[in-house]
Amino acid sequence: MGTKALPPWPKNLNPTHVLQLIRAERDTLKALLIFDSATAEYSNGYRHDHNTFSLIISRLASANQFASAYSLLTRMKQENCPIPEDTFLSICQAYGRAHKPLEALKTFHSMKDFNCEPTQKSFLSLFDILVSENRLKLAHKFFFQMKEMGIPLSLVSLNILLKALCKSQKTIDSAFRVFKKMELEFGFTPDSYTYGTLIDGLCKLGRVSEAKPLMEEMISKKCSPTVITYSTMIYGFCKVGDLETAMKLLEEMVVNGIEPNVITYTSLINGLCKAGRSLEAMEVLETMDGKREKAKGGKREKPNMKTYSTLLTGLCTERRIHEALCVFDQMKLHGWKPDAALYSKIVTGLCQFQRFEEGANFLDEMVLSGVKPNSMTQKLHENMHNLVIRGLCSSMDTNRAFQVYMGTRTRGIQVVSESFRVMIGGFCKKGDVYKAARLVREMVDDGFAPDESVWQTIVSGFWERRKVREAAEELQGMLEREFL
Repeated sequence: MGTKALPPWPKNLNPTHVLQLIRAERDTLKALLIFDSATAEYSNGYRHDHNTFSLIISRLASANQFASAYSLLTRMKQENCPIPEDTFLSICQAYGRAHKPLEALKTFHSMKDFNCEPTQKSFLSLFDILVSENRLKLAHKFFFQMKEMGIPLSLVSLNILLKALCKSQKTIDSAFRVFKKMELEFGFTPDSYTYGTLIDGLCKLGRVSEAKPLMEEMISKKCSPTVITYSTMIYGFCKVGDLETAMKLLEEMVVNGIEPNVITYTSLINGLCKAGRSLEAMEVLETMDGKREKAKGGKREKPNMKTYSTLLTGLCTERRIHEALCVFDQMKLHGWKPDAALYSKIVTGLCQFQRFEEGANFLDEMVLSGVKPNSMTQKLHENMHNLVIRGLCSSMDTNRAFQVYMGTRTRGIQVVSESFRVMIGGFCKKGDVYKAARLVREMVDDGFAPDESVWQTIVSGFWERRKVREAAEELQGMLEREFL
């Protein structure tokens, strides 16, 4: 089946040619097909070398096809093909990206079984994976094992150790003790990564006042701060509510020729919104958009989903629905698809200003855009639909409320008893007692027991139309339906 899609094989196939074909194929499974077909086509002569094996193993690991990758490792061993250290590292790093640090560690320990002796490069890679995945006790144990096995200290290993120590209030002071020893005792000059790691730890742990002098020291040591360093500082000052310093840092990085990225701007927007300054946050977004428009070739980053979500949350919290709608439209214009949470913020904001019809229209738009309830968003859908239904009834737009209600039934969205009660009352006031009676029946079908006020409302509705007999029969039928 797949062989028809393969290019014609040359008469004298060699590993270099297979390597080029595998690299050119973007689909990992098709690349594996090329790999397998090469030996099938030339079963009497062609053999893969360590380069073709390593490439396909790396591709499989990156696609989380770990069982297939291991089977090829075993095959390499059986065919006496030397296995490079980087082949194992590609599997370990793939496990790290898949948040499976223990599997990465098992792979590392299996290297000797495949006649591959791990070097300092492998040790450092595993150490970094353990730290990045917050397996800190295991990482510290691994670090001491490295020392026992004679793996020499390096700037890289010390930087990874600092990253581990900076993750907790209990250990960050130890990080600074190691930092002070780096040059005096260990003979390594701290670099931008060293300072950035310490600054990141201080900012995340709320000790941002200690981070600023560290950045000044960093600059004095000719270690240029990066966009990540500045973004971390801005995030830290926003977190503690010092927005003025955060804004000054933004100006400073621009003056120093460091272009803010989406993380920088989003951190600042988040801080401003949490401080009730969402209009200033809008100005930051406009600055970001303005710079992006001026950039040639689309090199500047555009606001992402997090940026828009953060700003919309701030605007809706401050009841700035007009501005929120503008940002919402801008977000869609730039190609971002709102999720249920963002629609919920907009619909709720509109309902706060009695703009229930617009809220209903956004519910329709949400359906048309393909945003459906799931296990995570079911409650959000229920809350906004019920809010709109009750709001429309309160403004006597019962027909539109009924349309929204019918949509909930087709999409499996639960209508609460209070919404049923309000709809029933609304239709009775309009004299549409038959639709009200239908709602009572469906209310019971959904497992809600109508209270006395609902029964009084429906009976009064029939009574006012001078259809007492129908009212009595309707009431009798409902009682039998509920209690028999």
